[in-house]
Amino acid sequence: MPIRSLFLVVVALLALVVPACATVREIPRWGLFELRFTADRVVADPFQDTELFVTFTSPSRVSHMVRAFWDGGNVWRVRFAPGEEGQWTYVTRSVPEADEGLHDNRGVFRVLGPSGSTRFDQHGPVRVAAAGTSLEHADGTPFFWLADTGWNAALKSTDEEWGHYLGERTRQGFTAVQWVATQWRAAPDGDRLGQPAFTGHDRIVVNPDFFRRLDAKVAALDRAGLLSVPVLLWAIGGGSNPTVNPGFSLPEDQAARLAQYMVARWQGYNTVWILGGDGDYRGDRAERWKRIGRAVFQGGLHAPALMHPGGMQWVRHEFADEPWVDIHGYQSGHGDDETTLRWMNEGPPARDWRATPARPFINLEPPYENHVSYQSQLPIAAQAVRRAVYWSLLNSPTAGVSYGGHGVWGWDDGTGPPVDHPGSGTPLPWRQALTMPGAEQMKHVVDLFTSVDFWRLRPLQAALLDQPGVQNAAQFIAVAASPEDDLLIAYTPEVATVSFHTDQLPTGEATWVNPRSGEHAPASRIDAGTVIRFQAPAVGDWVLMVRGAAPTK
Repeated sequence: MPIRSLFLVVVALLALVVPACATVREIPRWGLFELRFTADRVVADPFQDTELFVTFTSPSRVSHMVRAFWDGGNVWRVRFAPGEEGQWTYVTRSVPEADEGLHDNRGVFRVLGPSGSTRFDQHGPVRVAAAGTSLEHADGTPFFWLADTGWNAALKSTDEEWGHYLGERTRQGFTAVQWVATQWRAAPDGDRLGQPAFTGHDRIVVNPDFFRRLDAKVAALDRAGLLSVPVLLWAIGGGSNPTVNPGFSLPEDQAARLAQYMVARWQGYNTVWILGGDGDYRGDRAERWKRIGRAVFQGGLHAPALMHPGGMQWVRHEFADEPWVDIHGYQSGHGDDETTLRWMNEGPPARDWRATPARPFINLEPPYENHVSYQSQLPIAAQAVRRAVYWSLLNSPTAGVSYGGHGVWGWDDGTGPPVDHPGSGTPLPWRQALTMPGAEQMKHVVDLFTSVDFWRLRPLQAALLDQPGVQNAAQFIAVAASPEDDLLIAYTPEVATVSFHTDQLPTGEATWVNPRSGEHAPASRIDAGTVIRFQAPAVGDWVLMVRGAAPTK
């Protein structure tokens, strides 16, 4: 080819390539990538009658197909958080394919290195760690779950109130927020504007305006570095009007479609999904939820998912073989009798953690601070909250725990009990309830466990010489240690003297940690041959931490 002709070909190619390169969008790794599409066809019910999927292909040629969502009118959006640096491509597929505005859209974008200051910006989304019993970020950095049960918070707060709430929970060391994403028994009229997430029953209609307002709350969680943990389908069959709970009342296909919509809407943010909230999924009831879970999650890219059962209901056996169930959540509930206390320390969470496949065990709803207890009818004190939190962290491999404050979860004004919960007691207004003693003390929980390799801890009750919990469940001493014999943590709620078998105790520095103040004090060993005793510095509950060098292999 003559040089002049070759030159003209090169110029022509550059004219095509350079503008295209100039318009390639760039986003940081694990950042939110959003695309907007405009449908050409007028469809009476886009939510029910149209589906849009987008396949994203990474630089290493790994493909991820995710759902897009209808955002009102003729607008559709897709949100995605790419986890690989380099140039990505995407292509859309609509069902049915007749809409040229939605089908076979193609494009490229470029993913750069991580940017931003939050834990998610720097380390990526949360996943189950390789060992199966704890959580970590995409880059392998451990993630300690300390969630607040702010069930009504996102629904009922203004943007200013939501910002204040997130600021306080961040200051207190929380890493996640559990919240309800539709109308439910404590918010039967929907959000603060009185709008529901959807209307109808056999063929529901979603309200995009409702979900746009929640989009802002989810984005604020991301900016605050807090994991978003929405309950997609509240499922309890009790209360004054159980038909308001979509997980209980909607037909199976409509419940699945509603959950698919919310997953599509928020999948680009840092999320863990609670599919069903406060329902009974035991026995044959589990089959319905297995089918819903498969429809929503199976076969696609998704953040970790779990179920939130009713109080002291254990459903690991029902869902053990479901590949979409990544975490086994449970609820010890708001009781204070001997049966409830023993359930936490001698019940299924303490017995089943060795079962396979391994999963993180997380108490999603221990007793709420200042909530009236079921049995004693007394407000639950901070000490009882701390006790349940530390027990829950040590009764199975440590992954995390949730906290609940009465007044916060219902977003209450303090004039009466939360909606449809008359027996729970009148709480403090939510702003005051945010800083109850137990909530402030959660900071010490996070500081303690993130100062050690918490993910290596396994229950080791055999280390104790004396277990006062045998006679009195409220005095149960919980113990966990590393298999490498270089770390041990014990929590004693009442008894001042903790006695160990010498051969079960790491050789190293022993420290008492005050769970009320976070203060540390040296712990002196009282060596009596085959027994070592530690005496707590004062009355009250205490945490003993023993750290030593790992044995040489």
